[in-house]
Amino acid sequence: MTAPRLEAADLGFRYDRNTPLLEGWSASFRAGEVVAVTGPSGRGKSTLLYLLGLMLKPRAGEVRIDGTPVHGLHDRERAYLRAAEFGFVFQDAALDQSRTVLDNVLETVLYRGGDRRTETPRAHALLDMFGVSLRAGAKPGQVSGGQAQRIAMCRALLGDPKILLADEPTGNLDPTSSDVVVTALHTQAARGAAVIVVTHDPALVERCDRRIVL
Repeated sequence: MTAPRLEAADLGFRYDRNTPLLEGWSASFRAGEVVAVTGPSGRGKSTLLYLLGLMLKPRAGEVRIDGTPVHGLHDRERAYLRAAEFGFVFQDAALDQSRTVLDNVLETVLYRGGDRRTETPRAHALLDMFGVSLRAGAKPGQVSGGQAQRIAMCRALLGDPKILLADEPTGNLDPTSSDVVVTALHTQAARGAAVIVVTHDPALVERCDRRIVL
């Protein structure tokens, strides 16, 4: 059997001495599946995504990609892995307010060492798929919260990531837009990605392959 695409082994993390969020936490995520992570507010779901996505270092334990430990790499190596292997959808979309929607979608091209010109057609195709192509020249402050979340999905998918981490990706969306997003999550899984979704949305949980409760 092949190694999980992404794996956490005995992770421990705390923001201060008296507030442990994770202790000895383990889970594996295989290529081709969409996994929902649920639990009460404040339980550490977003923090878990940051640990899995190499944005935070665990106090204990390991994070592995395709069986290889990666949590202890130097910052530059971790940054390269984030750009090359991961797609992120943050809860607040995290768009650069000073740049256009299209520039936000193309943001990761530079970090991956790609060619902006060759990836621009795919960026436009993603914006069209998510129903925000007419906003390509707008600034993030000129779009709605739901549009911003769909634009963030476009940015996350542009590099065809092997691991897709999404924090409340349907939180600001109407049912039709939510359906487009959930379909895209499953499409990326079908392309060989492990997809991990933090959510309070029962409709999204129902459409995931399995659920982990924190």
